[in-house]
Amino acid sequence: MKEFIYAKMPKVYFGEGMLKKALPEELKKVGNTVMLAYGGGSVKRIGLYDKVIEVLKENEKNVVEFSGIMSNPTYSKVQEGAKLAKENNVDFILAVGGGSVVDCCKMVAAQAKVDEDIWKMEFEDRKLPTEFIKLASVVTASGTGAEMNNGAVITNEDKKLKAGMLGALSDFVILDPSYTLTVPMKQVISGAFDTLSHCMETYFGKPAETNVSDEITEAIMRNVIKNIREVIKNPEDVNVRSELMWDSSIAECGLLKLGKVTDFQAHQIEHQLGAYTDCNHGQGLAVMHPKLYRHIYKENISKFARFAVEVWKVDSTNLSQEEVAEKGIEELDKYIKEIGLPTTLAELGITDKEILRKVADSSNITAGCAKQLSHDEIYEILIECM
Repeated sequence: MKEFIYAKMPKVYFGEGMLKKALPEELKKVGNTVMLAYGGGSVKRIGLYDKVIEVLKENEKNVVEFSGIMSNPTYSKVQEGAKLAKENNVDFILAVGGGSVVDCCKMVAAQAKVDEDIWKMEFEDRKLPTEFIKLASVVTASGTGAEMNNGAVITNEDKKLKAGMLGALSDFVILDPSYTLTVPMKQVISGAFDTLSHCMETYFGKPAETNVSDEITEAIMRNVIKNIREVIKNPEDVNVRSELMWDSSIAECGLLKLGKVTDFQAHQIEHQLGAYTDCNHGQGLAVMHPKLYRHIYKENISKFARFAVEVWKVDSTNLSQEEVAEKGIEELDKYIKEIGLPTTLAELGITDKEILRKVADSSNITAGCAKQLSHDEIYEILIECM
């Protein structure tokens, strides 16, 4: 296990009805002007918008609304929010929604505190923001775990780059699993697969030797696999929703990554795929993972074999380690089909090889991957995904 420093994660209020219990107390600690940020109309359709407004008004807060945050938040949207926050002297941002809303608000909270362009600041000047507007998250769609860290995935439309940035960390988080009951099942499944992907991309990082963080990750992966099946069978079961919601948060609170250099090569490729096509993140990952793993598993056979046995319960009797590893990837592939996620890019409407070449050439290559891929190898993987 590599050395690490672990700081506390955000304060979490978990459970049904937690908004009414937690938000009034937390609002006593912040300034008078609150930016209420959300995406489309879903927060209004489920009645959550009215509940949040009611609490804000009861606590005599001046509300500034920032709406229309898209599923792959853009850099221009970040700038729009930051401008609004500055003009209204916003003291506190309340992000209500899924990971896209939360990620956008992390960067709004940072950009509003600096005059320079934060994309240039982070990627060209290699400086990170140190001041932020206070932020909190009310999660309505789980999967990304965005509420638990300060990383944000933002699409710069002008540069055709979808990249990870570092912004504000939520002071507190409200996780009410009942809010996810109205999320479309396709989105629930793709979000939960994103959680599974986060776990796998952490698990297959370096060092290859299994440590306690990996053993915790195995348990989370088994739980996600089980509960995706359960939520398909029993979509109204709030307990199942709560399991998936907390799985998502644990996967991104930093705990599983302690002592690891994480992989996240699938995410890096999918981010660029999203930059060029605006495809669904979880679905893109589902297409990507089995093909990517068939390219890299021989560089870390023992870990892929352990993954097969401990996560997918592959019977290793009379099988070589390589055969066990291959069966684990087969089980992952079969599972993706079982839960109704796409297995080809064509199913996502992506058939242009020229776009895939651009995706490959612009994809970041990670240090933690079992095998260091070239841009040409990434292109090969993308072609296999068609």
